[in-house]
Amino acid sequence: MRVLTIGGGGREHAAVEALYRSGAEVYAVMKNMNPGIIRRSKGYKIVEETNVGMVCAYAKEVGAELAYIGPEAPLEVGLSDSLREIGVLCAAPTKSAARIETSKLFMREFINEHNIAGNVDYASFDNPEDAKRYIDSVEHEVVVKPVGLTGGKGVKVQGEHLHSVHDTTRYIDEVFNTGIGGSGIIIEEKVSGEEFTQMAFCDGKHVEPMPLVQDHKRAYENDTGPNTGGMGSYSDSNHLLPFVEKSDRAAALNIIKNVVNAMNKDCCQYCGPIYGQFMLTPAGPKIIEFNARFGDPEAMNVLSILESDFVDICYRMATGTLTKAVEFGRRASVCKYVVPEGYGTKPISGSEIFVDEESIKRANAILYYANVNQDGRKLLTGTSRSLGIVGIADTIDKAEENCENALKFVRGDHIFVRHDIGRENLIQNHVEHLKKLCLGQNEKSSN
Repeated sequence: MRVLTIGGGGREHAAVEALYRSGAEVYAVMKNMNPGIIRRSKGYKIVEETNVGMVCAYAKEVGAELAYIGPEAPLEVGLSDSLREIGVLCAAPTKSAARIETSKLFMREFINEHNIAGNVDYASFDNPEDAKRYIDSVEHEVVVKPVGLTGGKGVKVQGEHLHSVHDTTRYIDEVFNTGIGGSGIIIEEKVSGEEFTQMAFCDGKHVEPMPLVQDHKRAYENDTGPNTGGMGSYSDSNHLLPFVEKSDRAAALNIIKNVVNAMNKDCCQYCGPIYGQFMLTPAGPKIIEFNARFGDPEAMNVLSILESDFVDICYRMATGTLTKAVEFGRRASVCKYVVPEGYGTKPISGSEIFVDEESIKRANAILYYANVNQDGRKLLTGTSRSLGIVGIADTIDKAEENCENALKFVRGDHIFVRHDIGRENLIQNHVEHLKKLCLGQNEKSSN
């Protein structure tokens, strides 16, 4: 099948590799020269992924039958709607359905309107004065989010990024003055627990789950520093996580299924990958956000161990026929992103990076190129994450070891890696944190 892929990051490279393994004839549209995607493609076009006219023209030119859209920005501008209009099947949601991600206010109001479990207290504002008055009126800590898309970098949390009321009001002013994420903010109740990602394939009716993954947004070790798009992630061989029970996962999946069913009833059918970012609290999973796509880096974890035919999955998502189970290998994975120095604040771009692909393979790891540009024989960093290394093994510990061994074969003067992801001490810190919260909740209940 002739498949058009949109996007040039690590998530998209992982998807292209899965499509290639399934025998697809791949044609790619991306804004950067990703060498991994180029290598697997029959043809490619370098263009802004939100340029709907040019993407559709290329789809016609190559005779694309099916499209896979990786990033969120093309969904927001309605690329999947336009591709469908020219007869290309899409394993991606419509512009209307993608609002579950592209508008945080739509998501919260939709969950509230349909009485779906897992929502948190929230309020939205279209001006800074009312938002500041609200901050003064609440006693609990809050999370400040621009309403629209920010590439995973716009969320600020009191007690982590915002250490005083002054910090909070100053950030509110910054959002409105600079137009981060469009116009408006949503202020949510801060919930404490451990975050996890539950991704799923969806055809509008059926939801097929992927293994659980824990992403690490903070730039520096021990979960410190500014938020990023994600520095790395890990998954376990049992498809759970060390701090997530089967019942917690079932509750999260039920929330996703209820969202999909409610969207279907609202004549806004959802087709494509979807994921819920959840905070596991003593009261069960709470919704942090929904995303209308694969996670990045989480896609690299799950697609690396996908055993089912990915072309078939995408076709079935696009045609409403996803009725058979999707199979994943019983393997653990640890992904660590190599990023340009300063990523999360002021990244250094245009720096040369050197990669020994064969040695990475011998280390039982997989290389996915991301925000890099191939300039002749040179590989240059962009302003976002450069490449992901995924270690695969029977256990998380061994997968992390394989990932670290493979990272030795990536060199550059201005690159950075968060090395603690997937390590036993960090995972145990997360397990103990949740245990402590649950113990505190039980003590409150007994008093």
